[in-house]
Amino acid sequence: MAEMTNQKPVGQPSQDINKLRAVRREKLAELQAAGNDPFEQVAFDQTHHSEEIRSNFEELEGKEVSIAGRMMSKRVMGKASFCHVQDRDGTMQCYVTRDDLGEDKYKDFKKLDIGDILGIKGIVFKTKTGEKSVHVKELTLLAKSLQVLPEKYHGLTNIDLRYRQRYVDLIMNQESKEVFIKRSKIIRSIRSFLDAKDFLEVETPMLVDNAGGAAARPFVTHFNALDEDKKLRISLELYLKRLIVGGLERVYEIGRVFRNEGVDIKHNPEFTLMELYQAYTDYNGMMDLTEEMYRHVAQEVLGTTTIVYKDKEMDLGKPFARMTMTEAVKQYSGVDFDEINSLEEARAVADEHHVEYEKRHQVGDILNLFFDEFVEKNLIQPTFITGHPIEISPLTKKDPEHPGKVLRFEMFMNGWEMCNAYSELNDPIDQRERFKAQEEQFAAGNEEANHTDEDFLNALEVGMPPTGGIGYGIDRMVMLMTGAEAIRDVLLFPTLKSL
Repeated sequence: MAEMTNQKPVGQPSQDINKLRAVRREKLAELQAAGNDPFEQVAFDQTHHSEEIRSNFEELEGKEVSIAGRMMSKRVMGKASFCHVQDRDGTMQCYVTRDDLGEDKYKDFKKLDIGDILGIKGIVFKTKTGEKSVHVKELTLLAKSLQVLPEKYHGLTNIDLRYRQRYVDLIMNQESKEVFIKRSKIIRSIRSFLDAKDFLEVETPMLVDNAGGAAARPFVTHFNALDEDKKLRISLELYLKRLIVGGLERVYEIGRVFRNEGVDIKHNPEFTLMELYQAYTDYNGMMDLTEEMYRHVAQEVLGTTTIVYKDKEMDLGKPFARMTMTEAVKQYSGVDFDEINSLEEARAVADEHHVEYEKRHQVGDILNLFFDEFVEKNLIQPTFITGHPIEISPLTKKDPEHPGKVLRFEMFMNGWEMCNAYSELNDPIDQRERFKAQEEQFAAGNEEANHTDEDFLNALEVGMPPTGGIGYGIDRMVMLMTGAEAIRDVLLFPTLKSL
């Protein structure tokens, strides 16, 4: 493991930390020589957690409980001492006396270090100052901590170290622990919402021959047993659609996807995506489901449909706004792409507004570039954006009433894209043409273009019913609902450069 040399107890010289570690190892050696190796402990009967004792104090007062956790403080006062033991839910004060433990065991207690993991049996009581506590009758050292934890009042403040040693971050920073507990509740709430609507949770391959379903560059690996290259999936889409073809009708998957791209406050090369597909509906049905699901999760996890992120307040209780991409670009840039009739005109207006584009970009691509530049950051309240150009939507049904557009939406909040949905393309002939166009883009230098997936085309030829599909960025949803500033703050173990 990486040594915690960059995070020392406040006020303590760095050179002293190695001495403190050496002392802890000496204590362990003494215990082992005396036949009291803490690492030989195999189990402890933990009957209660700290919050259970606090919440049910009247019922438990005067009764024996068994708690276990990490010792985070110790105050020795002659024949009696106090310590705080931290478990899953918080900390519990424990009152330790020589008379209860006996002379030898009380001496052993005084030698314990902050960070040691203890098992305690004792009686629930309240101190003279009113603090709910456990009067210790038996104490067992369950594991010896050989590292020196950061000073408790400042926690683990080195940001890089918090990500690299998340286990220490969770010990020292209660707010970090609460983020990940809330993350679990959010995912649990999503599952219960979808399960109640008869969606079936499934699992699809992570190692694939053709990494399609999104505009992203995949990671490539080699499968030795078959002596062939494989890719890590960049989306869940194409396999889930195969299941719709197979007649499952309503499916969803929550899982990791992998994209060989940069790292910033909203992007990590592996992240959690949820995709769901429902037969016999369209993207309008996906809008209704999304609006309902976001309200459900916020109410269940946060207790309100109002989300406050920094200084921005977002109201999920109101109907979500709906705009076309062209309307949004016109509102925030002043450019009306409905009046642009050629690629030359699109390039000219892009030059005029200092929007950079590539030679391969068509009118629809430039419209999307305008959206990225002028619109996205302004969409604070929940907003559905529709009317996407066909050039950036290779897996979506065409809009029969608007040539060049597709039946798709993206939902934005806080200036972030939160999800992306389609009326799924189920015409295999049209899909083959779209793949062909993507192959041409790849040949022209677009490394994120999709490749032709013959098995998926075969599935479409078998026949896929009209279907609505959607993908949600779970990490961004968690960021929004926890107030986290960066995606790394909601990933237990984010991707970092090796030391």
